[in-house]
Amino acid sequence: MRVVALVSGGKDSCYNMLQCVMAGHDIVALANLKPHNQDELDSYMYQTVGHQGVEFYAEAMNLPLFRQRTAGVAVHSEKLYTPTPEDEVEDLYELLKNVKDEIEIEAVAVGAVLSDYQRLRVENVCTRLELVPLAYLWRRDQAELLQEMIDSQIDAIVIKVAALGLDPAKHLGLKISELQPHLISMNEKYGLNICGEGGEYETFTLDCPLFCKSLVIDDYETVIHSNDAIAPVGYLNFTKIRLVDKQGIDSESSLAQRLQMCHMRTAEDYIVDIDQAELTDTDSDLGEETNFLTQETDPLLEIRENERSPVCASVVSNSSGWSWFGGIVGENEELAVATVDALNKLGNLLCEKGLDYRNLVLVSLYIRDLSDYSLVNSTYLSVISGVNPPVRVCLGTGLNQYTPVMISAVAYAYDKHTMHVQSISHWAPAMIGPYSQAIRVGDIIYVAGQIGLVPATMTLVSGGIKRQCRLALRHVGRLVKAMDKDTQLRDVVQGICFVTNSSYIREARKEWERRTNNAIIEYVVVPELPKSALVEWQVWAHRGNTRFEYEETGCVVGENRVSIRRRWNYENTVSAVVCYVSTVSSVSNPVISEQGIQGGFSCESLSESQLIEVMRYTMSRLFKGVPPPTVQSQSAIDQSADLNTECLSAATLSPPPACSLQVFYRVGRAPPPHLVLDAINKLDEFAIAVTLIPVCQLNHPNTFISLCALRHD
Repeated sequence: MRVVALVSGGKDSCYNMLQCVMAGHDIVALANLKPHNQDELDSYMYQTVGHQGVEFYAEAMNLPLFRQRTAGVAVHSEKLYTPTPEDEVEDLYELLKNVKDEIEIEAVAVGAVLSDYQRLRVENVCTRLELVPLAYLWRRDQAELLQEMIDSQIDAIVIKVAALGLDPAKHLGLKISELQPHLISMNEKYGLNICGEGGEYETFTLDCPLFCKSLVIDDYETVIHSNDAIAPVGYLNFTKIRLVDKQGIDSESSLAQRLQMCHMRTAEDYIVDIDQAELTDTDSDLGEETNFLTQETDPLLEIRENERSPVCASVVSNSSGWSWFGGIVGENEELAVATVDALNKLGNLLCEKGLDYRNLVLVSLYIRDLSDYSLVNSTYLSVISGVNPPVRVCLGTGLNQYTPVMISAVAYAYDKHTMHVQSISHWAPAMIGPYSQAIRVGDIIYVAGQIGLVPATMTLVSGGIKRQCRLALRHVGRLVKAMDKDTQLRDVVQGICFVTNSSYIREARKEWERRTNNAIIEYVVVPELPKSALVEWQVWAHRGNTRFEYEETGCVVGENRVSIRRRWNYENTVSAVVCYVSTVSSVSNPVISEQGIQGGFSCESLSESQLIEVMRYTMSRLFKGVPPPTVQSQSAIDQSADLNTECLSAATLSPPPACSLQVFYRVGRAPPPHLVLDAINKLDEFAIAVTLIPVCQLNHPNTFISLCALRHD
């Protein structure tokens, strides 16, 4: 992409430029905001100290430099920014708009490392100008990042200090390589950010591999801004600067040619940690995984549901503010129209609950054909847009020709914490579009469906199912930790692993069990995943996972085995189950014929009463320990009516406990979907938002129904 690089003079913006060039982007211009009528602004957004030297960068890099003045005033200082006149963010908007009016650009390079405040504002400006933010330093380990800068020949000096442990008299003017040991020591002693992300210090870059000329500071003055005894603040003002030629560097050479003289890590180098487990892996290797990519298509993937999907949308809510929506079918032969139809139906159901799209936490899209995935995205964005979009899961399923799209969703009536990083980085895949990476409500963290994308390139990692599994799970772990620093991948409570070939289940299970702690999981074979991925993980985690119990139970119904795995917290405010319904031979010694693998036989028949028994048994485990509905008094009913709760009579039962239920059923082997739905609807003692999803295979060849249920109170 053609990139304009935001430069402040600091080490971060310069090193991010190196990363952009290494990733194959073409930096065509530089942009800078300089202070108005003073040398140093107390800005939340911009480094202005050292602004006298930035004008030399144009000649040093042989690129045009666009500059604009800013007063550095944050009129709108809340975390989520909306365009506000006179705010310093609007100065950035005008600067980048001027650049875009003058030259063709597609992206903006920004050296953000940790500040959500800065990132969200740059992303806001980029969205308004239809530019892609490139922030390759985002959430990098700061000690590792500083070492990389030094190793990559970033010659930067400290020009401002403002923190306990840093002294203007000792540390101003030092190179980052000279100050590095002291920064590490102060990090250990006081928690100082090694890269200065807390404003502890600022730097100015005199040389880097992209420069064809170096900057030399011949004269400067030291300004003591605050002579505080504990954390004095001081900075340098440059009064005389010049450029000198660099030996062996042609000023007409391209940035990529200059970078060849410096060893830089590639995008693949930043995911090398996913291969570390290879040292202890003895039962598979990369060659075996590569074969997965070239083997013949699994014949299971050609199986499609031939019965029209039941059009029976459902919505249930509880008193804690949660609402679950299930079985919303888009009815039209054209995918775009069907998607809008389904989303509009969801919008109407939200409205009935006094909610709107802004309350959505999770949307699951089940698509018959993902060949038009980009069309689904654009259509989705036309309906659900704005800040803090929900997390999303999207996959191709065995839906028939009459059902192009189906939706299930989760909403919450009150505040939620959202992570929607749109910047491309080395950290985790950017969400350049209508959904967030993760959302936290209280202790519960929902994560968007994760596939094995290399973050810097947004392309699938090479090497097959094992590497895709590992990278996708690394994304999950990083997102969960970003939502809560004390929460990790092992704190996932429940998940669903979607794969596109039954042979991938074994590898996915091994990678999952290596990293998690008693998480309950289902493995589902589907025809397609976005970007032709081999695996996608859909999970939710809990910040108090150590307070969860685990249980395995089961029974036999007719000729079939019902096996349940359950997780619930001590307070019994959260519980989840994954229930497998299988022929009994699947428990220990399955016997599957070739005909059976091809989907040519059916499960032992389940009568209506047996289906009801299976569903009731599953729900009873989900709600185990939950008090049964009680008769409400008239005063309680009046209060419920005030809260928009339906009031039917002067004395009635309180609403039954509510939950969401995803029913994955194996096409051609499970009972018809309308019979399954009828059985669920007969469970009057529970309020269930149900979605029936046709799939190719489940965790085991003999499993024909899987029930994934969840409740939050």
